[in-house]
Amino acid sequence: MGAKIKSEASALVSGSSAGTDSSAKFEESLGELEGLIGKLEAGELSLDETVHSFAHGMALYETCKTALDQAQLRVELLLKGSADLSARVPFEPKSP
Repeated sequence: MGAKIKSEASALVSGSSAGTDSSAKFEESLGELEGLIGKLEAGELSLDETVHSFAHGMALYETCKTALDQAQLRVELLLKGSADLSARVPFEPKSP
């Protein structure tokens, strides 16, 4: 594991302010994304606004995905200290 990855993993496990910032950014991005989705579904926007909102929504999606990936890494690192990850079952969310 590279030094940068080790330091990031250490920060994730220790719950440093980077983790807190990531969590706050996730919540903010998710809220904004939900608002955009509502506007897009309501058909309130012009074509140009729709395209711009879609592009912005994709950027928000990437921010949320990155935060979730970091949270998953943190959980895996925490579990690694207490159990063998080779025996873990992959998480599969329930369908809505």
